[in-house]
Parts: sequence; C-alpha cells; structure tokens
Amino acid sequence: MMETPMPRPLIPALALGLLCTAPLWASPSVIETAEAQRSGAGWRISVTLSHPDTGWDHYADGWEVLTPDGVSLGTRVLAHPHVEEQPFTRSLGGVRVPEGVTELVIRARCNLDGYTGTPFTLRLPY
Repeated sequence: MMETPMPRPLIPALALGLLCTAPLWASPSVIETAEAQRSGAGWRISVTLSHPDTGWDHYADGWEVLTPDGVSLGTRVLAHPHVEEQPFTRSLGGVRVPEGVTELVIRARCNLDGYTGTPFTLRLPY
C-alpha cells in the first residue's frame, strides 16, 4: 500500500510569505536634508525628516548622529508625533566630532519600527 503525503499546512506558508513582504508595507522615516554649523567647540546638527506619523501609536521618535565607522556622537529624541507638520526640522547642539572626521552619518527611527530607511551622509563644511 502506497502512503499519500500529508498536505503542507497553509497557515505557516502564508505567515512566512507575509513576514518576507512586511518591509514593503512599512514607510520608514526619511531624512530629507541635514546641515551642520560650528557652534563653540562642537557642532549644531539640523535634520529635516518626514515620516507618516499617525499619532502616539506610530511616529518618528528620534535621530542619531554617527561617525562613518558607527560611533554614536549624539541622539535627538523627538518627544511627540508630528502628524500635521511634515516634513519637520529639529536640531541637536554640542555634537563633538573627533578630529579627522569629515562626514557624519545620520539615521532616523520611529517608535514602532526602530531604525529604518536609508542613512543620510552629511559632509562637514570645514
């Protein structure tokens, strides 16, 4: 007697398919532009970003300044949603940039998805 193979369950296959396509549905924070100005012994970094904030349940909640090799130089926390203000600009002062660093990497995050989107490279105006 020949055995008939058991059919594969549909639910796990469907779940796997949904997990593989989930990033296509997400709308990451987008850094539209950024600029740096010397300020005392440090730098003032201004970042304009956009994100499809829906309210307290899903909003851009910050951005981080890093050296090209990934050392964090500072984080700007965004304390509330900006549903009606898109894109918006916020600044972070007192950023100490190590000697020899000529550009910075900025990455944005949201409270639901974390750090997503394309990091922005900012060349310092020396």
